[in-house]
Amino acid sequence: MEENNADIGILTFHCADNFGAMLQAYGLKKYLCDKGMQAEVIRYEPFFMTGRHWFIPYTPREDKTGRKWYGWILRDALGGMKTNLERWGIFRKRRFHMRKFRENYLIDRKRHKILFPGGMKYLPYTYYIVGSDQIWNPEITCGLREVYFGAFRNRKKKRVIAYGASMGGTGLGSRYDEEFSRLIQYLDVVSLREEAAIPYLKRFYERDVTAVLDPVFLPGRDAFRKIEKKPGRKHYILVYITERNRDLAEYVQKLSREKGLAVIELCTSWLTAEAGFEVDFTAGPAEFLGYIDEADYVVSNSFHVVAFSIIFRKKFLAFVHSSRGTRIRNILQIHGLGDRLCGHGADIDAFVDWKDVERKTEEKVREAKAFLLENVTGQHGGREESRE
Repeated sequence: MEENNADIGILTFHCADNFGAMLQAYGLKKYLCDKGMQAEVIRYEPFFMTGRHWFIPYTPREDKTGRKWYGWILRDALGGMKTNLERWGIFRKRRFHMRKFRENYLIDRKRHKILFPGGMKYLPYTYYIVGSDQIWNPEITCGLREVYFGAFRNRKKKRVIAYGASMGGTGLGSRYDEEFSRLIQYLDVVSLREEAAIPYLKRFYERDVTAVLDPVFLPGRDAFRKIEKKPGRKHYILVYITERNRDLAEYVQKLSREKGLAVIELCTSWLTAEAGFEVDFTAGPAEFLGYIDEADYVVSNSFHVVAFSIIFRKKFLAFVHSSRGTRIRNILQIHGLGDRLCGHGADIDAFVDWKDVERKTEEKVREAKAFLLENVTGQHGGREESRE
């Protein structure tokens, strides 16, 4: 067993080369550490999460019956390798920025990577926090994964807390009901990121379930400004697209013409870039923060872009992801910003009472912090015996 003074282990998607995944991990870890707690991000870095970012990508997928199609995996690997080779300099620079942020702010490089659930057995943490992010979305994790429910053998484990966990929507398909019902029982306390998902979870979990803010809201604006890297330019429209959206692209083109501003698009995939935009394929989370903070306007269908647009008080408009729109609607509703959702009559220049917005944020942040502080003290229930 490794020498370790930390008492709290965080299990989340820190190993994904994804802006939101790493920044939510940073927000949770920083808040806990700022409160004087010994918290670490566990280096659980399984191939099904890291492989999609390799030079020869490994992207396991399932069909609706749960079968894995290895023909898809081979096709994606060959196609991805060809593209990464053609754009080797860009690929290498992006990987560098992602790795640099991860090593600077999230992980301890002296800790060994854990590739399989069996490696959790000898971890020294007493408390485990699973989440936030879409840890219970089988489309991302290629099936439900026991580790993200705390369902693993460990002799020191006393309490497992789900903080801001997400399924990506309001529930899962019926074929997951039996497995989800079994795994959810390993959790001592559960909070979700989307309030609309609570009824689904309550079908399987008899104890209280609450909704909390994504952890990017916990540290505060100044904490993120200290780690951001500004792009060295001003006066532009920032775009980040998590799936192709023709309406979004056309809106941005129109906004660009009206305002006389260039459009910068951030991309982590070759497949999502829109023609005609100035694209940065190399940004990491620090650059991502700087781009949002310096932008005149922000347009996206990404939950975390919307979250940071609120944190940085930006003029922004949100579009809804075709299958994961619950998260964006929920965060806008919480902050009284429903008019920021693109639709008939939406105006990106409409007045926003940011003081009122921040009062709503502060109220929800207090609730989220109270939830965390209560449940990592060990003084409020929990099973004190070792568990599998």
